[in-house]
Amino acid sequence: MGIAFTRRQVFSAAAATVVAAGAPRFTSGQAASGLKAIDLGNDLLLIEGAGASVVALRTADGVLLVDGGLQQHAAALLALLGERWSGQGIEILFNTNWRDEHVGANAAVSAAGAKVMAHENTKLWLGGDFFVEWEDRHYAPRPAAMLPNSTFYNSGGFTFGGKRVEYLHLPRAHTDGDVAVFFPDANLLVASDLLSVGRYPVPDYATGGWIGGMLAASQKLLDATDARTRFVAAGGGVHGRAALQAQHDLCTAVRQKVAEAFRVGMSFKDFAASKPTAAFDSQWGDPALFLALVYKGGFAHLRELGGVI
Repeated sequence: MGIAFTRRQVFSAAAATVVAAGAPRFTSGQAASGLKAIDLGNDLLLIEGAGASVVALRTADGVLLVDGGLQQHAAALLALLGERWSGQGIEILFNTNWRDEHVGANAAVSAAGAKVMAHENTKLWLGGDFFVEWEDRHYAPRPAAMLPNSTFYNSGGFTFGGKRVEYLHLPRAHTDGDVAVFFPDANLLVASDLLSVGRYPVPDYATGGWIGGMLAASQKLLDATDARTRFVAAGGGVHGRAALQAQHDLCTAVRQKVAEAFRVGMSFKDFAASKPTAAFDSQWGDPALFLALVYKGGFAHLRELGGVI
């Protein structure tokens, strides 16, 4: 049984979330601040302002969420859903990857009996103790209450409340546990961090991502959708196929350039100085982090980059 959106249950779930984080309890005045809800049609709602895009599907059998935002926004998120869909319950929550801005509602919805679904690698990262060099940040194991309670290794799908839901595992792209969620009835795909718009992608080599995986994921998502598909990115907004095609073109060009750099023995300094993203910077912004991730991440994939050893 999922969370039913009565006032008492919303704030019980919110309290469980903030207590797990060691933060002050939310009050009713704070509940829905800072979040923006956008009606996508077909009983779908996009919620922005929680740290990453959250997509909610309402059905006769309850509510399904794709991502839950940051933990400090969990109370506001649940309150917003309660105002919109009073009496409904969250039955399923997908984590599209392990990062904080996607898993903040896990403890609250899991405690109320909902299924928290993620790729097995996402659960492993959430339960792990590791250091991400490019962030200069140590991640300690998350509390057990925040871990997904239902994991999978492969893509799949199911019918929920009469609506088809498909999930696609796209390995080694942003991380090694990336998931996109597709709603065929609405022709809407939640790409999460597998799609960047207006900023460069983040192929996080520390947790299994790399530029070749971003390219492969972009191609697979193009193959799985059509000209009328709408795409939701983690950074917000609803986008058309052109945004995904633009990312595919970017990744194609940069993968080729980093392969060439390794073949001739370029240092990172020389690679960056060659301005491999010059044709894209006006659209995507500052490439510094992207180039560092692409170059460092390439070392684990030298053979895949064309036989460089």
